[in-house]
Amino acid sequence: MEREPESTALFNRISPIYGLFFAYQKKRYAATLEQMHHLLGSRILDVGCGTGALCSALADRKLEVTGVEPAARMLEVARKKTKGQTITFIQADATNRLPFEDKQFDISIASYVAHGMEQKKRFALYHEMSRVTGSRVIIHDYNANRNPFTSLIEYLERGDYFHFIKHAQTEMQECTNELRRCFSQVEVLQVGKRANWYICIPEHE
Repeated sequence: MEREPESTALFNRISPIYGLFFAYQKKRYAATLEQMHHLLGSRILDVGCGTGALCSALADRKLEVTGVEPAARMLEVARKKTKGQTITFIQADATNRLPFEDKQFDISIASYVAHGMEQKKRFALYHEMSRVTGSRVIIHDYNANRNPFTSLIEYLERGDYFHFIKHAQTEMQECTNELRRCFSQVEVLQVGKRANWYICIPEHE
């Protein structure tokens, strides 16, 4: 049996804890979506959907929502938390090829996913999101306004947070795969004190 990646194993272990913050997360996402609703399409992919808080907020807006997540136990929590809503959940890793056609979704969103990856995996994430998205790829993640507690947690997790918050827009603009750019344009909009929407236009042939 193939061993699951260390990061996936971690999120499987902590899924019950994440579930405790579902209502708080959904409320925050709902406020952001109300602010940025003009940028949404009708078919939405939530990449790294975790326990489904963003999926739930999107479904409340009567959108066609699909969530992908590599951690099976996160998806178990997501299905319980969103019971009664029409959301498709699929276990998949967006740094590998997703089970979707090119440009299948209007919008794809990855919320607080990219900063925890090494740059090589982020580029794989950007490329695959670009492939399956017709209109906009939205990376909802930290900006450069650091919080001491968040900085400590990210340091202990040994992710790529500190590099990401300094170079996020530049690396999205420079991302290439098989000699093709991932995005033709990257715009940054601040959606919270310490959060940005990095709005990326997919580069298609």
